[in-house]
Amino acid sequence: MLYLVRHGRTSENAAGLLLGRLDVPLDDVGRAQAATLAEVPSLRGASRVVSSPLSRALDTARALGPAVSVDERWVEVDYGLFDGRPLSETAAVFDGWQRDLSWAPEGGESLAEMGVRVRAACEELWQEAERSDVVVVSHVSPIKAAVAWALGVGDEVCWRMFLATASVSVVGPGRSGPVLRAYNLSAGSILGA
Repeated sequence: MLYLVRHGRTSENAAGLLLGRLDVPLDDVGRAQAATLAEVPSLRGASRVVSSPLSRALDTARALGPAVSVDERWVEVDYGLFDGRPLSETAAVFDGWQRDLSWAPEGGESLAEMGVRVRAACEELWQEAERSDVVVVSHVSPIKAAVAWALGVGDEVCWRMFLATASVSVVGPGRSGPVLRAYNLSAGSILGA
């Protein structure tokens, strides 16, 4: 199985800021979320844990076990000059992407570019994930792109998905390739809390 885990909460998430490549730590809630994720047996017992290089993802991944490999392809999309701004000031980013996935904010990255790198990372992990549990700790946009990969659809589907912090989505093997088994689960719901 391929477990896609969004990092725990940061104070910037709580404040409603657009958070891309800014490297910020987990807040107290985020650290507690990471500890709860570490209680999920399939995450804790994974054969491999891969993480984005950003602290909020890496610290969440390290809660699952000490052997974490970093893969730059799982880093959050680059919001360019909009990074760190309140969501109320960033409508231009989402409007641009909804019109054209190849549009990029000034100094940033397009959703199409992000989708290409994430799909390559998924393909690389897939053979291993078909045989054993692999966990990827990443961010909202790369996880949505990985779900689009699993569903065999384009990245425009991201506008129809909500993904909470510290959520778990699961991709497993099907008869003709990857199959989305679960999306946006909380660790508490997995543990039966």
